Amino acid sequence: MDDLKAKYLDAIGQAADETALEELRVQAVGKKGEISLKMRELGKMTPEERQVAGPALNALKDEINSALAAKKVALADAALDERLRTEWLDVTLPARDRRVGTVHPISQVWEECTAIFADMGFSVAEGPQIEEDWYNFDALNIPSHHPARAEMDTFYMHRAEGDDRPPHVLRTHTSPVQIRSMQAQGAPIRTISPGRVYRADYDQTHTPMFHQVEGLAIDRDISMANLKWVLEEFFSAYFGRSVKTRFRASHFPFTEPSAEVDIQCSWEGGTVKVGEGDDWLEVLGSGMVHPKVLAAAGVDPEQWQGFAFGMGIDRIAMLKYGIPDLRAFFDSDLRWLRHYGFSALQVPTIRGGI
Repeated sequence: MDDLKAKYLDAIGQAADETALEELRVQAVGKKGEISLKMRELGKMTPEERQVAGPALNALKDEINSALAAKKVALADAALDERLRTEWLDVTLPARDRRVGTVHPISQVWEECTAIFADMGFSVAEGPQIEEDWYNFDALNIPSHHPARAEMDTFYMHRAEGDDRPPHVLRTHTSPVQIRSMQAQGAPIRTISPGRVYRADYDQTHTPMFHQVEGLAIDRDISMANLKWVLEEFFSAYFGRSVKTRFRASHFPFTEPSAEVDIQCSWEGGTVKVGEGDDWLEVLGSGMVHPKVLAAAGVDPEQWQGFAFGMGIDRIAMLKYGIPDLRAFFDSDLRWLRHYGFSALQVPTIRGGI
């Protein structure tokens, strides 16, 4: 036993790695190891011999197992020390850009618009998506015979027969929010109204539900020149380059005068590039708020005036990020979302970049 003890303790101490250590364990205390074979010989001994040899063999086995365990820990510690010495990591470096979830392009552009207009002093106003017919049409100077009020264009809420309450619609624009804001705050006011809107239309550039952002600024001396400056500042910040605008006379019931606004662009290989070239692309409607709209909102048109505009969030998202089909925004295709989506950490700000 003394010879076995000296033999294996010396070999364990000289083991260079865990593989060699495992071979020694098998040789010593494995099923066919030397110490295990010695313990099988106890059955051939007399009771008196077993009383002496048994405890000695058990003590030897325990000592060898303890030496093996201690050596294994020592080898692991040595391997870790070597790894730490050769592998160096600067914990002050930025973390890896690992996407956790995906921000939808609509949400991203919504936040971009909010950040840009907030930098120009516009607050954000919200309102109900199920709107009273009066707020959606009458208060905006839209006459009863206007095509927009037809059921083929507007979603009307069901009313039971004999119900004399005002009709309700799924709002067709966020302009009702402007009426509610003027009623609540009066003038002067400077606000934007982003949100979902609904119209009975569906093709490559139209969906029954889409998103708009509308702006309103009311004060005593606001003019179309202020409107042009605001829109050019917005488009330049949004597209990251100087963008020229062109105003074309138009007609909207809620503004007078009214204008459709085009932005400078070029067409190359079926792709539109904003801010360059000699072509123009219509992107929004605008104008000076009609006096009847101001009066309906409780603002004296003799004392106050201002401008309003509205554009599709989905459409300007398509322009900036090269998305060809509006319907894909709502298909819930994870492959599309991973391709066009944004990291949750890419929060748009004027200082950090839109």
